[in-house]
Amino acid sequence: MDVKKILQDLKDGGISVDEAADKIRYMPFEDLKYAMIDYNRELRVGCPEVIYGEGKTLEQITGIVSNMAKNKAENILLTRVTKEAYEIVKKIYPGAEHYPVCRIVTVRENPFPKNRGLIKVFSGGTSDMAISEEAAVTAEFLGNDVERIYDVGVAGIHRLLSKLDKIKEANVIIVVAGMEGALASVIGGLTDKPVIAVPTSIGYGANLGGMAALLSMLNSCASGVGVVNIDNGFGAGYLANNINKLGGKI
Repeated sequence: MDVKKILQDLKDGGISVDEAADKIRYMPFEDLKYAMIDYNRELRVGCPEVIYGEGKTLEQITGIVSNMAKNKAENILLTRVTKEAYEIVKKIYPGAEHYPVCRIVTVRENPFPKNRGLIKVFSGGTSDMAISEEAAVTAEFLGNDVERIYDVGVAGIHRLLSKLDKIKEANVIIVVAGMEGALASVIGGLTDKPVIAVPTSIGYGANLGGMAALLSMLNSCASGVGVVNIDNGFGAGYLANNINKLGGKI
């Protein structure tokens, strides 16, 4: 069923406006054999399909982005991509931006409306920056103002306590930490705002590739702390946007 058929059914009175909208939301997609591009995801969930670049060949990324351009995609987010992938995207979308620290590429030809409220990203250490930036850039791409407060881990807790005013200003807080992941509990005990904890794989042997931080965050005694997967900065930025946009647009 194509859009023209849906609109004709609506005009003929065969379906309601709500039924027509639902049908359009779940179509179309394009089958490239190695990828099925979901063009109407933004209608359903508020964000276009995000391209996860790790494991994809340059040829596959070229095919996906070229087809998105053919279908007039205006906003594209690619995560975990190489500089070579960025060069490909830039040939298709000259205004594409590259964030090498977090390996993100964005296309913003029609930026999302600004959400009210401020998202703050706190990180335990500089080594967590790649994941912290993935969260921050994702949230910014989706239309949020983001402030970064980095290297305020509990090993020198006075650094965090000097930023209490920053904690109070936030509408949503993302906390990125490796090692034992205690930073999320500490911040969670200092705020009435939702805290999204991101465990990272940064740490010595008993960190177990992020499992120690993950379990610490899941066992947080502070209420109001939710946890995403290890190294999932993208997921944290996306979730923070979903919470922040409940306050409406500017």
